[in-house]
Amino acid sequence: MSQLAPETPDTVIGNHTHKYTSKNPAIRWLTERWVANLEGTFDRVRTELGTKDGTALEVGCGEGVISGKLHDRFGAVCGLDLPDAGLRADWRQITGPNFLHADAHRLPFNDNQFDVVVSVEVLEHLTDPEAGLREIARVARRHIILSVPREPIFRSCNLVAGRYVRDLGNTPGHLNHWSTASFRRFVSSVAEVREVTRPFPWTTIWATLPS
Repeated sequence: MSQLAPETPDTVIGNHTHKYTSKNPAIRWLTERWVANLEGTFDRVRTELGTKDGTALEVGCGEGVISGKLHDRFGAVCGLDLPDAGLRADWRQITGPNFLHADAHRLPFNDNQFDVVVSVEVLEHLTDPEAGLREIARVARRHIILSVPREPIFRSCNLVAGRYVRDLGNTPGHLNHWSTASFRRFVSSVAEVREVTRPFPWTTIWATLPS
């Protein structure tokens, strides 16, 4: 469950809902559809790369579930998130990826270091999403895969469920809000959008950087 982590003061760490293991069948079903959609995109990227020896980075990896999915498809995978003891405990349950703590605004990697960079349900949390997007593009060699809550649908779903009513359905920690169209414009500032999918209630984009 999300919390303010002593290691990263004033920052919400983790998920507000354990969506990967939720006992709520609707949340679990939506999450499974979203993950399956991501996995399909990963498969198309790997096919285009033509190798399973590619390198992948997940920025804002949370519990490490998606990093594990990436490791099923790419040879070397790194996942990073802000300092938090709870996340480190989760990472110990995931075999394959390397995990480390770092800030999405200042990624500790060289330019063009990874074949594919993934960041899902992260950009909405950043105090400077433009800087985060530039960093993702900087360390990616070719492919980036990004996913954010689709607004105002995401907040509307929270309100229908009676969540965060005082904040008009806004999930704590969500600082930025995009519709599908506005997120596409946002990503287009650094890369060519190849594919847009909308697994309810998210928007997912696969984009490529100039060769």
